[in-house]
Amino acid sequence: MHEWALAEGIIKTADRFAEEQGLDEVTEVTIKVGELQQVEHEIIEFALDQLRTPRMKGARFVIEAVPARFKCRKCGHEWGFESSEVDKETGEAIHFVPEMAHVYLKCPKCGSPDFEVTEGRGVWLATMKGRKKE
Repeated sequence: MHEWALAEGIIKTADRFAEEQGLDEVTEVTIKVGELQQVEHEIIEFALDQLRTPRMKGARFVIEAVPARFKCRKCGHEWGFESSEVDKETGEAIHFVPEMAHVYLKCPKCGSPDFEVTEGRGVWLATMKGRKKE
């Protein structure tokens, strides 16, 4: 259940940032989640709701998925996870251990297994909105 640990980190970071910016109330937090992180959005939403601080009592949490993108180091071709011919079991293995993508995926253009993951990893705060008391 790494969603709870992620949610705790998000709440602490957002609360600290709000304090640094002099915000008394956080109204919205947008979180980007890479497809390869294998984060269950419903679980992280629930965890965020349970862990909210008083400053975030009315905050809306927006979770946006960032699709995985790959770029071949040999031919420069770019493609997405959805265009890779991967069965469900293989897809789950890649989601569980993203570093394993190189074992299962090849460039659909030239067949090279030498590629980089350009998007779709990580979890980060994208934006935050709030108010200062007058």
